[in-house]
Amino acid sequence: MAAFDPICSGIPEMDACLDHIRLGDNVVWQVSDLREFRLFTDAYIRQAVKDRRNIIYFRFASHPPLVDPQPGVKIVPIELTHHFESFTVKIHNIIEQEGWDAFYVFDCLSELQTAWSTDLMMGNFFKVTCPYLFSLNTVAFFPLIRGKHSFRAIAKIRDTTQLFLDVYSDADHVYVRPEKVWNRYSDTMFLPHIFIPERQTFRPILDGVQASRFYTIMNRSQSRAVEQNKDAWDRFFDDAKQDYAAGKNIDEACSEMCKIMMSRDEKMRAMIQSQFTPEDFFDVRDHMIGTGMIGGKAAGLLLARKIIENNDPDLYARLEPHDSYYIGSDVYYSYIVDNNFWDLRIRQRQQQEYFALADDFADRLSSGSFAPEMEQRFVRLLEYYGHDPIIVRSSSILEDGFGNAFAGKYESVFCANAGTMTERLHELEQAFRTVYASTMSLSALDYRKRRGLDQRDEQMALLIQRVSGSHYEEYYMPCAAGVGYSYSPYRFLKNQDPSAGMLRLVMGLGTGAVDRTEGSYPRLVNLDQPEATAYTTVAERHRYSQRKVAAINKTEKCLASVSQRNIENKLPFYLQNQLLEHDTEAERNLRELGMRRQVRFISCHGLVKNRALMTDMKQMLADIQSVYQYPVDTEFTINLAESGEYVINLLQCRPLQVYEDTGKVIIPAPASDETVLLESKGASMGLSRTMDLDTIVAVDAKAYYEMPYAEKSEIAKCIGAINWKYRGQGRKMMLMVPGRVGTSSPELGVPTAFADISEFSAVCEIAVSNVGYNPELSFGSHIFQDLVEAEILYTAVFENDHTLAYHPEALDGCVNHLKEWVGSDQYADIVKVYETKCRLYYDVESEHLLCVLKKTEE
Repeated sequence: MAAFDPICSGIPEMDACLDHIRLGDNVVWQVSDLREFRLFTDAYIRQAVKDRRNIIYFRFASHPPLVDPQPGVKIVPIELTHHFESFTVKIHNIIEQEGWDAFYVFDCLSELQTAWSTDLMMGNFFKVTCPYLFSLNTVAFFPLIRGKHSFRAIAKIRDTTQLFLDVYSDADHVYVRPEKVWNRYSDTMFLPHIFIPERQTFRPILDGVQASRFYTIMNRSQSRAVEQNKDAWDRFFDDAKQDYAAGKNIDEACSEMCKIMMSRDEKMRAMIQSQFTPEDFFDVRDHMIGTGMIGGKAAGLLLARKIIENNDPDLYARLEPHDSYYIGSDVYYSYIVDNNFWDLRIRQRQQQEYFALADDFADRLSSGSFAPEMEQRFVRLLEYYGHDPIIVRSSSILEDGFGNAFAGKYESVFCANAGTMTERLHELEQAFRTVYASTMSLSALDYRKRRGLDQRDEQMALLIQRVSGSHYEEYYMPCAAGVGYSYSPYRFLKNQDPSAGMLRLVMGLGTGAVDRTEGSYPRLVNLDQPEATAYTTVAERHRYSQRKVAAINKTEKCLASVSQRNIENKLPFYLQNQLLEHDTEAERNLRELGMRRQVRFISCHGLVKNRALMTDMKQMLADIQSVYQYPVDTEFTINLAESGEYVINLLQCRPLQVYEDTGKVIIPAPASDETVLLESKGASMGLSRTMDLDTIVAVDAKAYYEMPYAEKSEIAKCIGAINWKYRGQGRKMMLMVPGRVGTSSPELGVPTAFADISEFSAVCEIAVSNVGYNPELSFGSHIFQDLVEAEILYTAVFENDHTLAYHPEALDGCVNHLKEWVGSDQYADIVKVYETKCRLYYDVESEHLLCVLKKTEE
């Protein structure tokens, strides 16, 4: 049949009054009781069965069935959970399977509000489902309970549907008033109608007596409605506040608030409920824009702060006050729905288009617009923060959970928050778009796919935080920042106590503590020996120190990487003494040459010597771990006053993935038919293992160094192509590169993302100091977390006594298979792909690694 062809509803007089229901129509019946809906649905189903239509009834609600089992009707049960996307995709998949000209009945839309706790998402479901049904020339009946939903939600449904019919009744009469009938009109069509089920008559009300009776019933029905200027979400929280103020027990309401707003993880919810008071839940809601979850990052942060507050009030007094805001996860879905990206979202979830459509979807996410009512809330948020710099951080539902850190997978965006309100609002919204678009990054998609999360709802909530810090002329930054582990699974000092915890400490903003960027050698602090370092001389400490400082440039309105030279003299004298250290050896050498000048480097030595501060950091991590019953990974800032007073700002907390070692590995002596490729001690991290490698991918350091700077990223792409060609095929591969992997700076190594190396079983970084390539065991960085979670062995070839043997020439006789793997030999002089017989041994207890090649027969 053709689009917009008339169909029979089973009530001929209604068909005449409405100029027929047509193919493509979605018909919403707003009723006071579902028995009113059945008066029309029963006739519709009888007629459809008689006409041999393809009839589908979606059964998902807890109310009694709206369609009786009978021949010719498919009853399709769908589990209604809090997962909006999964539920919607299941419905869409069935609609796609049923195809053109199908007839549908849906359970009550109002039931969706019960599952999703908000009218907003009920409206979003209808807005994405109705057009899809329309495109397939279907007819669909939807019931909706009057008075349960906000005017805004009803308006969204009415604006989307083709027919919106209001039904009222008493013991004697049934009335229907059409609110919307799309693309049809008559003089009486929008008058109230009286329906007599026994006679199947459906006629407009033309006389005053009947009209008076109708308006009496209508007014009585509407007076029983709840407050419809508010979403169901807001009504729930308002009722809970009123009950609490009246002294009533609201434990059940607190449990519900935790479930719908804080976390879907049962373990996290149990901890939150054990630490939170009702006021804490209300405070979260008061700082929230939109509805839904605040996401894993925000929930972990709030839980960690409450643990400190409840368990160590004195320490809590030295934490910075907390005034974050949260953009609810439902705003992300509404953004997609309102900008008409939903079809692309559904397609991208499918196996065959999961990666292929990611860039297109990311582009759409980067260019959408926010609803006017959302922008009004954003303006109020900016008014609250004034002109202080802020940061917009990802806080997805799955992020920072047990077993799923998502470390570095999604973006965080600093906002200078300067200029006119229009400029500041544009900057803020662009930051939101950037974080939303990062859900489609290759690293994020690969991470979700590898961990079996690609079909899970991954809504993106946002965490907005005031940037902690002080003003230093045109720059704004904290004194120091970093990451803190409550447990250090890898030793970087002899005799260190892993249970004491560790810090990765930098001057300025903490980006240098989690990313591997140019000059990023943070101070590693073991909290049982805070002042100890792995370097024996001041020259070594200087060489492996932080060279650049991350700060917000208020003039340029951007995040800047500032050299030490350009910022050190902007600091007050007391801070210079805390953060900078003199290279006394270099200063002495200069004096001997007749030159007197200071040579300083960033070491944060004043902080690590501050026993009270280090004790607080150690205690904070221990307190949180004691409640989690699991090691934790945190982010923090530290600010100092000239008086010596300090404040700590706890910015993030998540479970730290730590794998127990599988047991001791005996490292054998090389056999006569084996050649040592690499042997080292104290230069690896990962679990003990013995494995046979069938492929070694090696980057030639000299050739890589000499290639044009602008082309170096092509080598990362080449490695990524190798990684993806044999994805999931069980290959055992080792990557050997000069300098660092996972860096954004080609001068430090090969600028791969984790998605470029995720298929390798082992990664080896090689020191080539004469051209500036130096490995770093980046404890606490995002790449470190990735390697741990993926159980990829990390090792390094240092130019010191950690390396017992290194013979790269053992590979010289092997054939380079690069062209077979990537289809081109353009970079064959730089990237070598060797198919080898190689065995690798690593014992974590002795920190001993051996990699041997089987000698080839002549």
